[in-house]
Amino acid sequence: MWMSKEAMTPLYKKLYKVTNRTQHGMTPLYSVVFNFIDDRLYDYFASAGGNRINLYNCLEDGGISLLHSFTDEDTEESFYTVSWACGVEGNSFVVAGGLKGIIRVINVDDKMVHKTLVGHEGSVSEIKTHPTKPQLVLSASEDGSVRLWNMETGVCILRFAGTGGHPSEVLSVDFHPSDKHRFVSCGMEATTKIWSMKEFWTYVEMSFTWKDDDDPSKFPTQVVQFPVFTASDPSALLTCNRWCGDNILSKSNVDEILLWQPKFKENSPREGDFYGILGYPIPDSYSHSHRLIGFSCDLNMNFVSIGNNKGNIYVWDLKSYPPVLFTMLSHYQSKSMIRQTAMSVNGNTILATSEDGTLWRWDAEGV
Repeated sequence: MWMSKEAMTPLYKKLYKVTNRTQHGMTPLYSVVFNFIDDRLYDYFASAGGNRINLYNCLEDGGISLLHSFTDEDTEESFYTVSWACGVEGNSFVVAGGLKGIIRVINVDDKMVHKTLVGHEGSVSEIKTHPTKPQLVLSASEDGSVRLWNMETGVCILRFAGTGGHPSEVLSVDFHPSDKHRFVSCGMEATTKIWSMKEFWTYVEMSFTWKDDDDPSKFPTQVVQFPVFTASDPSALLTCNRWCGDNILSKSNVDEILLWQPKFKENSPREGDFYGILGYPIPDSYSHSHRLIGFSCDLNMNFVSIGNNKGNIYVWDLKSYPPVLFTMLSHYQSKSMIRQTAMSVNGNTILATSEDGTLWRWDAEGV
């Protein structure tokens, strides 16, 4: 049972204003993400939509500077997700995937495709980068699997699928912020799973010594069939997961973000329940669009922001109990569904991508 929802009256503790609005035709923009991997590039962000990945710099005056635009050779590709990554020597990459199930690794310095990661047999829903080893990325796919890649050497290290895996599309993945071996995934079958890579870490280390001239397909990819935790709740399909300490924030199909704690069942070492802590309501976030509405947090997990089907953005204070709606952002020209938000390191800038191809920038006033 989830705790009751609090009043939806915004406190407006911080006022935001639109400082930039960029139109990218009518192609939906599905993803936007700040670079939290490299502290030299905290003001950089990437967006994804259609067969294009755009890299930008957030300027101090509220402007947005386009650094590079990558257009995939496949005109029918549609990128759903993008994540920043970093090479062993400190060079920056962006990793993107989508409709075709092919993952592109783009070198930000030379603006060329560094690697193409092939293996998924369905579209890629989400890509996330390891917080302490940013050469590693996870990909969640329509084919029911999660894959761990070394994006720099191009090898698939682990494939999470099989007997204990997701029987249908995997919607979201996220690495644990402090336990390098763990990540969480959720799927269309209303199941959330926590996985451990600890037993297979020797293969992770092996991936770093795989030479460029070696065939990536010859790497001894391991299949992990059983998670360490599985919980199901058909009444609250969880479609976008993020760790919040050892708890988990999840977007559900009932118009809210849930903060919950994984609880193991007695005498069932791999099975568990959702222990609800708090609920953060998101009005007009319709369930039929659940896969393509994502939320974001600032680096220190003080706030969570998410858009809805009517073009509004809700920002909740994660440090308050009971829940506090920090602010609600709206604009007379923002009427299309917000697909994804991205909060800057300190939360003073909020980016949003929309169904009508608009990229929005909001900035806190007086800071």
